[in-house]
Formats: sequence, C-alpha cells, structure tokens
Amino acid sequence: MSKREKTIAELKPWKLLLWTAIAGLIFGLLGLGEVAEDYLRVARNGLHRHNASGDIVVIAIDDHSLRQVGNWPWPRRYDAQMVDRLTAAGAHRIYFDLNFSFASNPTDDATFAAAIQRSGRVNLFVRSVIGDLSSKKAISDRPLPIFRQNAKLALANADYNYQNAALRLPFAATLDGQKVPSFAASLANIDGPAGKWFPLDYSLKLESIPTYSAAALLDGRLPKSALAGKDVVIGMTSEILNDIFFIPGHGRAGGVYVQTIGAETLKSGTPLDLGWIPLFLAALALGALVVQRRRGRDQALLLMGAFLLFLFGPAPLEARLVFLDITPALFVLLIVGSVLAWRAYRTSGLVNPVSSLPNLNALRLARDGRKRPLVAARILNYEEIVSTLPPNSESRLIEQIVARLRVGSPNRKLYQGDGGIFAWFEEIQQPLGNHLDALHALFRNPARVGGLSMDLTIAFGVELGSGRSLGNRLASALVAADEAAHHGLKWKYHDPESLQNASWRLSMLSRLDEAIDRGEVWVAYQPKVDIASRRIIGAEALARWTHPDKGPIAATEFVAAAEQHDRIGKLTDFVLDHAVSAAARINKRGSDFSIAVNLSARLLTDKGFTLRLSALLARHGLAPNLLTLELTETAALGESGEALDMINRLRDLGINIAIDDYGTGQSTLEYLKKIPATELKIDQSFVKGIVDNRSDRLMVQSTIGLAHSLGRKVVAEGVEHRDILELLAEMECDIAQGFAVGRPMNIETLMKRITSTGRRTAA
Repeated sequence: MSKREKTIAELKPWKLLLWTAIAGLIFGLLGLGEVAEDYLRVARNGLHRHNASGDIVVIAIDDHSLRQVGNWPWPRRYDAQMVDRLTAAGAHRIYFDLNFSFASNPTDDATFAAAIQRSGRVNLFVRSVIGDLSSKKAISDRPLPIFRQNAKLALANADYNYQNAALRLPFAATLDGQKVPSFAASLANIDGPAGKWFPLDYSLKLESIPTYSAAALLDGRLPKSALAGKDVVIGMTSEILNDIFFIPGHGRAGGVYVQTIGAETLKSGTPLDLGWIPLFLAALALGALVVQRRRGRDQALLLMGAFLLFLFGPAPLEARLVFLDITPALFVLLIVGSVLAWRAYRTSGLVNPVSSLPNLNALRLARDGRKRPLVAARILNYEEIVSTLPPNSESRLIEQIVARLRVGSPNRKLYQGDGGIFAWFEEIQQPLGNHLDALHALFRNPARVGGLSMDLTIAFGVELGSGRSLGNRLASALVAADEAAHHGLKWKYHDPESLQNASWRLSMLSRLDEAIDRGEVWVAYQPKVDIASRRIIGAEALARWTHPDKGPIAATEFVAAAEQHDRIGKLTDFVLDHAVSAAARINKRGSDFSIAVNLSARLLTDKGFTLRLSALLARHGLAPNLLTLELTETAALGESGEALDMINRLRDLGINIAIDDYGTGQSTLEYLKKIPATELKIDQSFVKGIVDNRSDRLMVQSTIGLAHSLGRKVVAEGVEHRDILELLAEMECDIAQGFAVGRPMNIETLMKRITSTGRRTAA
C-alpha cells in the first residue's frame, strides 16, 4: 500500500467520508463503472423477463433470404414486392430499417417508388450525423427524393456503448426544420420531444418478437393472419451484412431488433432514468452510519446488507421502467469497506511465510528507500529447482541465496517475492556495476540442499530512482533483470524509453481503431505504369497512419500487428472504401484506371467479405474488373480449401487477383495452375538487382515468360531507377511500380499527375 493509501486508511471518519465522496463523484462523472453497470443490469433483467406485445413483426433479411435472392444489395424490385405483399396482407404500417440513400437500377428504383405510393403506409430510414440531433447539422443518410415523396421518415439513430450495444434511443429529432420521430417512437405512437433520449428495457424476451424470413414473404408463404393489423419492420439479421449489434442479455443480433425493443419499451410506459446520484447519496449516508460503529462485526453486517440492497433493489423499479445506476454507490461502499478492512489487516500479510523475510508488499510500503537505487534479483530457474527439492527444504535454499546476496553488506534488508524474486535498496558506497558483478560471481558455485547440488542462474535489474511509486519502480527493475537474462548479461539498468515503447506497443491496436475513426489513418496511392506505353494505368492503395504526437507510424508496424491479432478487418474495409471511391472518381473523368488493395489471408475465411465487397463496388459504381486484390504468395498458396474457394468467388465477381511478393515463397506450377490469379507481382528484392545480378535477372526473365505462358500479366515492384525500367521493357514485362514511376501520394496529387502526364512517358 502506498503512503497516500496508508494515510487515507488512518483518516478520521469525517475525512474518510469526504475523500470517499470526492472519489465517488469522479468515478460517477467519468462513467468508470460502465462495464460493470451493464453486466449487473443484465443480471437483474433475469429477475423480470417478459414477452413482447406481439403488435410488431420483424421481417428478417437473413442468410436464407440471401441464398435465395442473391448478393446484397438486392434489386429494389424485391423491396417493392415486399411492400405489395405486406399491403395486401393488411399490415398496419411498414418500416424499412434499410439504407435507400443511393441510386440503383432506374427501373428498379421506379418500381419501388410506385409500390410506396400504392401502399401509403411506408416509413423509411433516415439518420442524422452521429451524436447530433439538431437541424444545424447535415443528415448523413436519407432516402432518395423519389422514395421520400410518398413515404414517412423515421430516425434510426442510437447511442452505443463499448460493446456496440444501444443504451439509448431518441424520441425524435429536428431535421431540416421538421420533427422526425424515431423508429421506436413512431412504432409505439409516442409523440416525444425532439433531442431527448430514453433507455431501453432489455428484460424483454427477444425470442418473443414475431420474426419471419424475407424469403417466406417473397414466396408468399406467410399467412395474412401473421401480418394483418401489425406494424412490420424489415431489416438485416445476417451476420455477413455487418448490421449486427450486441443485445445485452441475448448476444449478437440484427440492428432491427434494437429499434423493435425500443418500441416495445415505449409501449410498456415512459422510461425514467434517474442516473446514479440518488443511490450515490444513499451510499454516503450508509457509509457515515457504518464508520460510526465500533465493532467490526456490526460494520461488516451493515456493509453487506447495503451492498445487497443496492445490488438487487433496483430490479422491481426497473420492471416498472424506472432505471438507476448503482456502480458509483457500490464504489463508495467498496472504498469504505476496503479502508476499514485495511485498518484491521494493515500490520499482517507483509512477511514471506517460507523465509520470514519481508515480502514485496512490505517493500511497496518502505519509506526509507524511496531515494535509493532499487535492485531486483531474479533466480531464473528457481521454480525448476524447488520442484526437485525434498519436502520442506525450500527454506534452506533461500538461506543460501540470502547469504550470497548479503556478502559485503551483512545487514542488508532483503525483500522476497514469489518465484525466486529478491529485492533491496542499495547504499551507494562503491560502483554499483562492480558490486553486482561480484554478486553474480558468487552464484557460479552450486547450492547444496539435501545432498543435491544445483546450479543457480541469476540476473539483476536496477532502477536508479524516480518519482514513481515503489510498485512501478520494482516492476521496472524486474523488467531490466529479464532483459539482462535475455541478452546474456549479468545485470542491466532500467531504460525508461523502453518502458514507453512497450506501453505504446501494448496500446497500439486499440489506438489504431480510434485513429481510423478520428481520421489519422489515410490512404496513399502509388502509381503503376504500363511499360509499353509509359501511361499511368492504376495505383496500389496503401494504408498510412500519421499520429498527432509520434508522427508517421510505419505501416510494417501497425499493419503486421493488426493482422497478427486478427484486427485487420476494419483497416481493410477502410482502405477498400477509400480506394474504390478514388478509382471511381478517376474513371468518371474518362481514364481507364484500376486500383489494387492488399488483402490479408485472414479475410479469406470471412464468409461475408464477398457480399460486403460487391455492395461497396455497387455503391461507388466501380466495375469489378477495375479492382485488384493482392495476396502474398504465402497466403495465396495456402493449403486451405476454404481460402481457395474464396479466391474463386472473388474471381466469379469479376475482381482481379494478384499474387504479391512472388518469388519469396514456395511456389510450384501446380499451385499457379490452381489459383485463378490474373497477375504476378515480382518481389522488389529480385527487381532491384536485375541490372547487376545475373541470377536476379534470370529469375525475373523466367517469371515473365512463365506468367505470359499462363495468360497472366506481370507487375515489377521496387523499380527505383530508369535503367531497371528500360531492362524490364526489353524483357516484355507488363507493368512497373516503384520510385522511378512515382512515390506513394494522396489522391489529389495522383489525380493531378494523371491529368498532367496524359500519355507522356514515365521516368
């Protein structure tokens, strides 16, 4: 326990309550109990589960529907067909939780618009800028005018938490000067105030919401009795369409259920969210009562009773849609209970039970060593040695270790931790390095216990002193000892910079997701030139991360980390969206321009990837043959049949496949015949050496001949000099990429380059 914590433990009752109140306020204001709050509310929901009203029916665009109709997005004639069937069946109102903000086939769009007009009971999805419900901000998604003119609008915004679970929905919003109700409020016939939110009642049984597949509706297999007089919500529930959210207490489900649960909540009454202040004040009052008690047993009983009351007491209120947050109150009770427990236990638990040496908890409380160097010694094979000792012999081993560590300082106060860790504060009377060298030499002689002779392997780490807590200093000294052992050194000083780098590496992946959302990650484009005509015919899209403090982060660092920890999906979707959009813009100017994007091997098993990609191409209006997905040779040549099936599906869509870094793996003719690649990219390690290295030149020449014989194009990457470009032209290589053609650049620079160069040669 730190000096500050110990001081708090010794506070008088009123001071303890004051500090507890301050800590509880900070806890509540910062929302630090959000995770625990969600899990506790889910647990209480189990005490008052109830069924849905049955007035709202969900039509699910599920996996079965996708298999029957085809790739998403569907032609809008199917949306029209669903409207007509629902209207004929007597559905009261029809809600589409789908995005109709982009144009598709004009005939299909007109068919859908006509169905909306015939029905007169259709409500369509609209969304304001995230987090904003005022008319001053732009609407991010709204139906096309052809659809809006005969349909009502319903707001699809939600306030999500860390689990991607919707905690709150709005009653309504003012958009373009008009009040637009939310899906939930419209379904529940509630005319709520604009800009005000309400919590969702997740004690509703999700399975009690009537749900039917869109395939059954399109086939005419749904009886009219299931739809007549009902409000019908049409939305996506298939995992592969990525409109999936976390439903507390139920797991992952389609976003359509979020709006439906919101409507069922409002049908049950008007939710009242009282927040955390009432129970927080009640906890402070109970805490004051507890600290006035003298007997520890009375204090424990009061605290336990209050804890159980706050834990389960809100359940009856939540059943009546009155919501209370309990974690700040529980936090107050935990602080009071912890301090009281510490007062009773403060002098115990500070001694190692085997050696009777003070343990590491005692070190953390030490006041006399804060300004002295802290040395940590780690016996690397301690656990292995102890496992071979006779029973009750560990203390004799520790005696020999302690005797050696005290050589030169017989009164040295040693602290012992588990697993062969020893530490002390060093008095600087001689060069510390020489002293540690001498101690290390003492451990060359084996220890003898119970007739056994055992070699001790030791390493030392030193933290010279800082303003950090003793716990942090000890951890740094132990890290230094581990680094010394790893590099074969006797001892090592702690390097603060290495700690900062380690902290950065540990948090990089979570920072990457945030960086994408904040716009720190962007896409650079490296042009590709047709060697014969010297015209720019395409580019490769490359992820770049410019951190506001650290500046540019190497792509090899964050891309490899994202792939290694299976976090590459969001980054790939981000790059694909920008790359396809950029290629579409360039092609609309009259250029025949293709774009290439790297595809991780991990995404070859993502069953929803092809559907998302086809939807992306349709949204931006880019022909599939103008997109190339680049796979490393190792990924492309993998043994996984599932991966090969994915590659074939991508080719069936018309998308080109390139084998990247060709020549660095274990390629064979059989593999090259099996994989439907359209081009090979020769690794730059071979291309750079073709002028001076005969072996590299032969390898590149033979690869070009092999690829052409198989009907595939060849891209040479790493073309950094004009003489390499000229030699590649003699070899009849198709495409070149590298600094001699152009460095990675932003989209504006690339478009200017294409416009200005025209048909000029690249050099």
